[in-house]
Amino acid sequence: ATTFFMFDIFRSSSKLINTFTGHTDSVCSIDYSTFDDCQFICSGSDDNTVCVWDVDNNKQIQSLNGHSGSMNCVKFSSYHYHNHRQNVICSASSDRTISFWDFKHNKQLQIFNEHTDGVVELNFHHLMVVDICVLVLAIQFVYGMLKHQNHYVFSVDMKEINNNNDNNDKMNNIGVIGGNGYTICSGLDDNTIRIWDIETTKQFNVFEGHKDYVNSVKYGSNELLNTILSGSSDNSVCLWDIRSGQQIQMFYGHYDCVYAVEYSPFVIKNGIGNSNVICSGSWDNTIRFWDIRSNKKELYMIEGSDDEDDRILCLKFISLKKKVNNNEQKSKDDCNVHLYYGSYDGSIHILSKFILISIFKIIILNLELFDLFFS
Repeated sequence: ATTFFMFDIFRSSSKLINTFTGHTDSVCSIDYSTFDDCQFICSGSDDNTVCVWDVDNNKQIQSLNGHSGSMNCVKFSSYHYHNHRQNVICSASSDRTISFWDFKHNKQLQIFNEHTDGVVELNFHHLMVVDICVLVLAIQFVYGMLKHQNHYVFSVDMKEINNNNDNNDKMNNIGVIGGNGYTICSGLDDNTIRIWDIETTKQFNVFEGHKDYVNSVKYGSNELLNTILSGSSDNSVCLWDIRSGQQIQMFYGHYDCVYAVEYSPFVIKNGIGNSNVICSGSWDNTIRFWDIRSNKKELYMIEGSDDEDDRILCLKFISLKKKVNNNEQKSKDDCNVHLYYGSYDGSIHILSKFILISIFKIIILNLELFDLFFS
């Protein structure tokens, strides 16, 4: 079962509730973690630093320095969290290195420096030591495959193909040659999206349709697990079917490059039923929401800061835990959905305070909406 939030409620209640300032250049990446009942945001910037923010107290608590290039991606390390009870941040930089940081003590724990070009993306899967190797090698693998073609990779997402789940037959249809392994989708400067099987080092699908660089790619999950979402410098957002290799929808409305795409936690009620909502952030300083079943005008648009020179570079939906007093009973619904987005001016904006307890809960079977969409 999956819980969705009705988009109309979000649209009617969304507002800017806070802004974090501390970076001196564009914010390119944001991540979230909890540790010892505290909540943290980390952010990576073109000012070459990683900042850590205490969400509950709305303040910056750390600035990590050591990279000599822009921060393309920052992630809290799930491996260190679950295996060593450490809250460690991993950062990928244009200086060709990946670093691990103990942010509590502002200490660089480890650095990987074997890359031959800037590192664009990071991902952790299933908390195993081997995944750190996969993390590093996977991105290097994509670079290696494309280096002789003089292409640059702008965005990468990873996905594990698990042969021991209920979706085994459906997942095998996408043509993964390896067994239990990882696939990568990559957005490139040749306007394509490519899917790779890390285990066999083979490219098994290419998606063509964008007319300019592909800046952001994301794998879908749950009922949209066989889809990829992409944003491009051609100002468009695309939704792709992995199984058929075809474009499902192309969304137009931005008037500048799209640098961030996300599958939102919202659904919209329309004539067919409930439809998933996707989200995009652009150089035009707007965030737009789209109905995946319709390529018409966006459902909703949020304008960034009042600075006319500002831009949207990254965004992330985060479910924050609600603080309760000692005499209050904690509920499983005590959670707030926020949209964090990073800007060209170096600030991080927090949008909305959407209470889970006031939403509709929709129980669905895996792929029910997805199959309905293609029927």
